[in-house]
Formats: sequence, structure tokens, C-alpha cells
Amino acid sequence: MATFLEEEVLTFVHHPRISLIPNDMTATATTTLTQDTLTEKPRIATIDIIRGIVMIIMALDHTRDFYHADVAAFDPTDLTKTNPALFFTRWITHFCAPTFVFLSGMSAYISRQRKSTKELSLFLLTRGVWLVVLEFTVVRLGITFNLFYDFVIFQVIWVIGASMIVLAALVYLPQRVILAIGLVLVFGHNLFDLIQIQPGDNGYVPWAILQQAGTASLWSGNSTLIAYPLIPWLGIMLTGYGAGFLYSKNFDPLRRKRILLNAGITVILLFVFLRFTNLYGDPRDWSVQKNALFTLMSFVNTTKYPVSLLYTLMTLGPVMIIMALMEGWKTNLLEPARIIGRVPLFYYILHFYLIHLTALCVFMITTATSWSDVNFHFPKTFGGIPAGVGYTLGWVYVAWLSIVIALYPLCKWYHHYKSKHHQWWLGYL
Repeated sequence: MATFLEEEVLTFVHHPRISLIPNDMTATATTTLTQDTLTEKPRIATIDIIRGIVMIIMALDHTRDFYHADVAAFDPTDLTKTNPALFFTRWITHFCAPTFVFLSGMSAYISRQRKSTKELSLFLLTRGVWLVVLEFTVVRLGITFNLFYDFVIFQVIWVIGASMIVLAALVYLPQRVILAIGLVLVFGHNLFDLIQIQPGDNGYVPWAILQQAGTASLWSGNSTLIAYPLIPWLGIMLTGYGAGFLYSKNFDPLRRKRILLNAGITVILLFVFLRFTNLYGDPRDWSVQKNALFTLMSFVNTTKYPVSLLYTLMTLGPVMIIMALMEGWKTNLLEPARIIGRVPLFYYILHFYLIHLTALCVFMITTATSWSDVNFHFPKTFGGIPAGVGYTLGWVYVAWLSIVIALYPLCKWYHHYKSKHHQWWLGYL
């Protein structure tokens, strides 16, 4: 296992041990497309299933962060050091965060069908504040296993929460205006790349939180990684909110399928054009490599920190096509994904604790380390697991599948509990 760095401040471009992937925590979609047993509210199966699928995939990258032997040695997307299996293990998880945030916005719009604008605004505000608090307390503890706050991460839960807080104010605007604002941010935020503020300069931390991303020391002995700046991810959420009308009651399913399919194809074609020309949308150009496979890897190796336009197009285009193809599709094979997609925050919190705890236990058993010898201070170790400890990629997959299988009964139980109980606080977990 690995620590992040030997120094006090992280190197942002390569920050192993944490894949800051995240997820959609709204869980508010309520229409009449499908209805489960018990007394659960009708929901849109497509959204729940896609959310569940990407959350399962997300766990793969987080498992790799804690289990893989080379996680601290190099970035898995570094074409000079990686291999195709490792690269695509990392690359497939790129679809998770944009999908989560996009569906968060879409679910917020869908919830308008049972909430007034004022009620929706209040829910988004309180939900957003709650997620930000969770990010820096419960989620952070699951990732680091320490209470010293020598390491803090601004990752996906914080940015979903912060975006909800902004959306809480914007929901009073017409849906088309919010969609337009979202698209402007998605397509235009890379222009802000021209404004680069260096660590230590005035305004660096606020600008990193809003747009630039980076690392900082917020107080003595602290290292803070700002991986998910607000502006680009807010654009994705607002775009999802603007597209939520597609799942309004009485919206023609065939028309929805056609719109999603055409939009997905258009987005992919736009990605290919912009990427091929290296014209705009990503600070890292692609180039011809030593063979066709590595050239393809270079082409799809877009920037996530901070998320670029091309990264967004590359991931959301296929997701829209999948959403279109799943329209009216009925199968029990994806029921586990649907269950997980219905309890996303519950799954998200538990999966970090389970991955971290099992990885730490395996490390202690295989190295005969006692609890008294475990050091949870960063950067000496990351969550008690020192640098250089880890396993092959094959064992990472075994651990990932085992963790997801272990989590499923818990998710199914909690889903059953939520289906039979309707206390207000269940909408926040």
C-alpha cells in the first residue's frame, strides 16, 4: 500500500490512494414509470439502474487505490509507465462522477413534480449543506481513518452539495434559463484555464475551490487536496437539471428516447472533432504513440482534475445513448444495480469504510503488524497503510467483486427499510 507523498504538500497531478470518484446523492426521482413492491414510491428505473452501475464501477477504482501495489508509483493514465489493463481499469471509472452529478441535477428537476419551488429550494439547500458536512466528517474519516485533519479532500460529495446549494437559489428561474447557464459553464469553463494563480498568491485557495483545483495547506501541518472545483461540476448539474424535463410525467417515451439518442450521438461526434483537432476543451493534447492501442489511450486520456469539457463530452455522450437504449427495457438481471442505485449515499459511505478496513486488515495480517504499530498520521502513511504495500491488479478485481457482493445485502436491507418507512430524514441518507 502506499502513502501519497513524502512531502507535506501533495503533488496534485498524481495523487494516489484516492480516486476521487464520486456519486449521485439526490435519490429524489419520483415518477410513475416503475413501481417496486412494498410501499416504495414510484421511480424511474433507468436512472436508478445507471446510478447503481456507475457506483459499482466506482468501487473498482477505490479498491485499486487501497489494494494495488503500484498505486503510489505512478499515475495509471501516465502513458510512459502504465499498461493497457491498468489504464482502462482507471479510465472506465471516469464515467462515474459526471454521471452522478448529471443525474443529481436531473433528479432535482424530477422532484419538482411533488414539491413546490419553495419546498424544492429548501430541500436542495439543506441537502447540500448536509452533504458538505458529511464530506469533511464521515466520508473523510472513512478514507483516512484519522481525526487529525492533517489531510483534507474536496472531492465529489462536497461539489454535489455545493452545487445543490447554488441550484437552491436558481430553481426560481425558468428551466430553460438554468439549462442555458449549465451549458455555458460546461462549454466555457475551460476559458478560465487562462487564469492560473500560483499557491501562496492572493486568491489562490478561493480560485482553486471555484475553478482551478490544486493543493494547499489551510493550517499548520495540513495538506488539502482540492480535486473537484465548483464551476465545471456545477455546469454539469445545472445541465442535468435542465434535461430533467425529459422524465416529466406524461412525456412521450419515444420522443425522450429519440432526444437522448440524438443528443448522445451529437455529443460523441463533437468530442471526436474537438479532440482530433486539439482545438479546445482540454489542456492536454493527444498524440501518436508507439502503437495503435496506446494512441487510442492518448486520445481518450482527457483531464479530470479539474474536469475538462472533453472529459465531460467523452463520458456523458455514451451515458445518454445508454439511457435511450434502456427506455422500456425490462430485465431482472440489473435488479442489484437498481437496488444500489436507490440507496446511493448509504452505499457510498459504507464502501469506503469496508474497502479501507479490509485493506488495512490484510496489510496487518500479511506483515504481522499490530494495531499499536499502525500510524494514521498523514503523510507517513495513508489511513495506516504505508508506501510499497499492495497486490497485483488481478487481486484488486477479486477484492472489488468481494466488496460489492458483501455490500449488496446491506443495501437491499436498507432499501427494504426505506420502502416501509417514510421519516423525513430518510431523504437525506
